Amino acid sequence: MTDRTALDPAVRRRLLTAQRNEITEHHIYRHLAPMVDGAGNREVVERIAAEELAHSRTWKEHTGEEVAPDRLKILFYCTVCRIFGYTFGIKLMEQGEDRAQVDYTEIAHAVPDAQSILEDEERHEQELIGLLDEERLRYVGSVVLGLNDALVELTGTLAGLSFALMNTRLIAVVGLITGIAASLSMGASEYLSQKTEEGDVDPLRAAVYTGAAYVVTVALLIAPFLIVDHYAVALACTLVAALLVILVFTFYIAVAKDLDFRRRF
Repeated sequence: MTDRTALDPAVRRRLLTAQRNEITEHHIYRHLAPMVDGAGNREVVERIAAEELAHSRTWKEHTGEEVAPDRLKILFYCTVCRIFGYTFGIKLMEQGEDRAQVDYTEIAHAVPDAQSILEDEERHEQELIGLLDEERLRYVGSVVLGLNDALVELTGTLAGLSFALMNTRLIAVVGLITGIAASLSMGASEYLSQKTEEGDVDPLRAAVYTGAAYVVTVALLIAPFLIVDHYAVALACTLVAALLVILVFTFYIAVAKDLDFRRRF
């Protein structure tokens, strides 16, 4: 064990930060395990949670302090996993661990245990990537189809209706009718498309994902016309909303599938 009195203050601060990160991630993985599909996958996540706890205790031997987990971080990642899926949540957290690994490398010369923990963290990432097979990502193509079609068709429709009707409530009603009808059409088209292809994609689920993505996009694009009174301002807000939808969804796909966000956006 390292002599605590001989530790450089800067190194000790990094150790305390690493200790808190490990105990925080232990709690995140422990809460995440029941959400992961498959008994084998859950066992892997539970084992990683136990190893994160062991790492925290290793740092405690060097710092001599008990460190509380970051409750806000636990709440954030658990919420993200519940809303966007555990694949996105875990990979987003793993990106944070990549930044934390720089600290491990810097303190390895003062604390030899840092190198072995760094190797564990790298192994964790590979294990997690191997187990992540989430249903919603298998149907991401269907979601993209519904989202892209809604963005193109409904944005153009709302622009035309805005200058033709010049009444935000009337524009919203006509846009909603158009959007719901189009979502049913897109869902049916996706169902028939998947029905003719052989694969592990369920046609009905694909149709539901396409239709749901279309309806959600429609709601976001029409919302400004129900809130803002002037049609031109509402149209500008709709264009901003369309850009934000593209931004958020692209970020989600980039993280979940390890793609380059900037190029894809």
